[in-house]
Amino acid sequence: MTVLVTGCAGFIGYHVTTALLVRGERVLGLDNLNEYYDPALKRARLDRLAGQPGFRFAAIDVADRDALGRLFRDQPDIDRIVHLAAQAGVRHSMIDPYVYVEANVLGHVTLLEAARRLDRLEHVVFASSSSVYGLNGTLPFRETDRVDSPNSLYAATKRAGELMSHAYGHLYGLKQTGLRFFTVYGPWGRPDMAYYGFARAIAAGEPVTLYEGVGLARDFTYIDDVVDGVLRVLDLPPDPAAGSLRLLNLGNRRSEPVSRLIELLERALGRRAVVRMLPRPPADLVATWASIDAAQAVAGWTPQTTLDEGVPRFVDWFRSYHGLA
Repeated sequence: MTVLVTGCAGFIGYHVTTALLVRGERVLGLDNLNEYYDPALKRARLDRLAGQPGFRFAAIDVADRDALGRLFRDQPDIDRIVHLAAQAGVRHSMIDPYVYVEANVLGHVTLLEAARRLDRLEHVVFASSSSVYGLNGTLPFRETDRVDSPNSLYAATKRAGELMSHAYGHLYGLKQTGLRFFTVYGPWGRPDMAYYGFARAIAAGEPVTLYEGVGLARDFTYIDDVVDGVLRVLDLPPDPAAGSLRLLNLGNRRSEPVSRLIELLERALGRRAVVRMLPRPPADLVATWASIDAAQAVAGWTPQTTLDEGVPRFVDWFRSYHGLA
């Protein structure tokens, strides 16, 4: 049997693929290696996967229905799918909205349409986002909250993916779990994420942009904890009697001030940050905070890594990868 991982050269995809291979799974990885951020980082992740026993790679865009259909016909032993391929980035969706619709809406339905024809398929786990909570002002965010007021196109496309998955579960009995990730960080992370940009600016002695506003905070979730959650959930398909689709938050159970993240980066990098305050963009949430009661009940998942532990681990990798003393 084979696990398909889309977006395998991405941040979360790389770590999930690595963990699957470590436990002896056969993994077919898909990625289009797009240029949203430096493809060299994606290729470096992919290089670390290449040659590992049980891993094969296909350079395919998940929105290419002909290529994906051929792949699925040639690979009938796929029994689980971890669908992580997506166009990321909240603010960039205000610059190039079309690529988000293509990757996150068309790509999602293309994957579902191909997946429903796999005879041995047991479970599809797909990436959603804490961004779907949008203008919801009730904290912590719970899966039972209404999520019909997105404040970015990115959030709207991720919510669209959840709704399409609901339809495919209803129509075809496709067992699925959507995971709402909360600000995932750690080694081999995405350069477009704030924590990575802060580290780069502090290391270079350049200004760090911090957005104004009382309560600016995020539920920072360390990558190892996220991977543990993904694998636990993957092994536990939903019971169709309770519905073919379930949605789960994966967060760290606490909302940390972004200013504290900067303090921890300063400490780990041994340099003070030069902070520049700017107005908060309308597409950015003021605060995120996950209730993880559902993930604990379903999979016994509890994050283990505090921000104080995770930030130094990221900085160690950051120094090594960028050749900093």
